[in-house]
Amino acid sequence: MKIRKYRSEDINRMTEIWNEVVNDGTAFPQEEMLNCETGAEFFASQSFCGVAEDENGIIKGLYILHPNNVGRCGHICNASYAVSSDSRGLHIGEKLVLDSMRAGKELGFSVLQFNAVVESNTHARHLYERIGFHQLGVIPNGFRMKDGHFENICPYYIEL
Repeated sequence: MKIRKYRSEDINRMTEIWNEVVNDGTAFPQEEMLNCETGAEFFASQSFCGVAEDENGIIKGLYILHPNNVGRCGHICNASYAVSSDSRGLHIGEKLVLDSMRAGKELGFSVLQFNAVVESNTHARHLYERIGFHQLGVIPNGFRMKDGHFENICPYYIEL
């Protein structure tokens, strides 16, 4: 599995994987699905997008990286990760997180912050904590799940 910068020919697969996570309704705040056109615009608007590609050239996951804020807080970046459902449990997410930290530092960011990690997303939370991220607290009922109930979110950060 290698992580590399995305290319235009990756957009369809990236959009499929992204939409799968959005449709799950348990991790991303987005509710609108991307199509080829909106996906190309969305991924092009990021500071960096990385993809996880297997030995057969199949995209299994991706991440987006962008500023978390502007101006005096512009040194803090934010990232989101998506792994195809048939590839979860293979530690692809860890490779994506570590690569996003490298890319963030190369782009001049000094902090990576996650704003809305759903408290029940224990796999992601354990990964972040194992890597060295710090939880900032808990925002009660900060995330509306697909079925309409609310769950707490846990912001995290790490210095790059």
